[in-house]
Amino acid sequence: MAEISHPPMEQLQDLEYCIDSNPPWPETVLLAFQNYILMLGSSAFIPALLVPAMGGTDGDKARVMQTLLFVAGIKTLVQALFGTRLPAVVGGSFAYVVPIAYIINDSSLQRISSDHERFIHTMRAIQGALIVASSIQIILGYSQVWGLFSRFFSPLGMAPVVGLLGLGMFQRGFPQLGNCIEIGLPMLLLVIGLTQYLKHVRPFKDVPIFERFPIFICVSFVWIYAIILTASGAYRHKPPHTQHSCRTDQANLISTAPWFKFPYPLQWGPPTFSVGHSFAMMSAVLVSMVESTGAYLAASRLAIATPPPAYVLSRGIGWQGIGVLLDGLFGTGTGSTVLVENVGLLGLTRVGSRRVVQVSAGFMIFFSVLGKFGAVFASIPVPIYAALHCVLFGLVAAVGLSFLQFTNMNSMRNLMITGLSLFLGISIPQFFVQYWDARHYGLVHTNAGWFNAFLNTVFMSPATVGLIIAVFMDNTVEVERSKKDRGMPWWVKFRTFRGDNRNEEFYTLPFNLNRFFPPT
Repeated sequence: MAEISHPPMEQLQDLEYCIDSNPPWPETVLLAFQNYILMLGSSAFIPALLVPAMGGTDGDKARVMQTLLFVAGIKTLVQALFGTRLPAVVGGSFAYVVPIAYIINDSSLQRISSDHERFIHTMRAIQGALIVASSIQIILGYSQVWGLFSRFFSPLGMAPVVGLLGLGMFQRGFPQLGNCIEIGLPMLLLVIGLTQYLKHVRPFKDVPIFERFPIFICVSFVWIYAIILTASGAYRHKPPHTQHSCRTDQANLISTAPWFKFPYPLQWGPPTFSVGHSFAMMSAVLVSMVESTGAYLAASRLAIATPPPAYVLSRGIGWQGIGVLLDGLFGTGTGSTVLVENVGLLGLTRVGSRRVVQVSAGFMIFFSVLGKFGAVFASIPVPIYAALHCVLFGLVAAVGLSFLQFTNMNSMRNLMITGLSLFLGISIPQFFVQYWDARHYGLVHTNAGWFNAFLNTVFMSPATVGLIIAVFMDNTVEVERSKKDRGMPWWVKFRTFRGDNRNEEFYTLPFNLNRFFPPT
């Protein structure tokens, strides 16, 4: 048998900066700004989707977007300092859309005739549901229950979960890109060209600018191109859907955003609480925990760190619960999760530095307070972001599948579990999505609206469906005979904080806080 030229490797070898090594400050600032630009896609899209349905105006949408950015900056900074300490951006989550749609369509809120009043009361109801639901994450995190559950994980079980973080978001890729093909396709080709074919071209000294700053370069060129198309009247007589996707002057964010606005807790008034709303929101909290866990594993691999031990995962989930609590107090209109696209950016730029993400959190806070400046960047057309998602979501999916190198993929057991969890992880959510309608609560349609929202939310999440199938089968099918095939000999040392001496380097709390919160 020929010698294997590429044996399994614990850490990726061709990244230039790991979690605790930092680029020079000029590079750090530009890389951080790229992270900020990328996360604006979700930050602008979620309010644009939900606020009009709540009865809000363009001005309300701008204020919600500012609040979402401001709180995202706080959550990202706190997570990087005291949570998992991984270079992960925490922002608005689409997992919360279904329970929020259930709240929006509550009959007691729909009876309010004034749009402004309905928006305010709906926002307060969402805030109350987020505040109550955040307790689930806080309890599961700080009680170490989530860490105990993570002991059932293995490389075989986590490969489909992380893979589905990227593969399951295919609808945010080419389908959205195709809404304005003349903008989206050049963006996609330009990103691939710069990062793959021109990455070794270095016009300025030794800095690989095409590989390091692809988003900054590509977005600038294609955005200017889109502005020229809009100004020249290319979309003047196009259908409304095309104009909405392609034009750079349709968002109304710039004109309605205030020059200066400091978001503050309870800015929409006191939250209102409902048992049904809270139970519905808990489903999104559970989904975001699963998705964030997968994103943490991907981020650790792209930052050349060890997989986060159970204690660190629980700590991160606990702080993320506090982040959802902040979402409820400030009124961001949605809950939070780790943004998959920003995890993919670590691999695209080959920079996994924690400092870059910390500086990007500063940009989020700064531009959220200066509303007009943030609104300018938020007016970037969605197809530009969709092109980036095609690359970044695919990269995260590949990182997930890379965990399979630690397993025996000549085993029919492993092939069955991997294939079934990947296929059903895409197929089942797609089945639920095609039946989902904001007013009819989807495939599960009983008289209990909160129950509909709960099940529809869980089964519309590819990563959650993948985890249910993969982890259950991996821990019930020929478990004792398959320890080596599952990759447990490699994985077991990362279960505990002291299982590998590198964990202390990557995950120890700053300011000598480990004296007060000793790892287990």
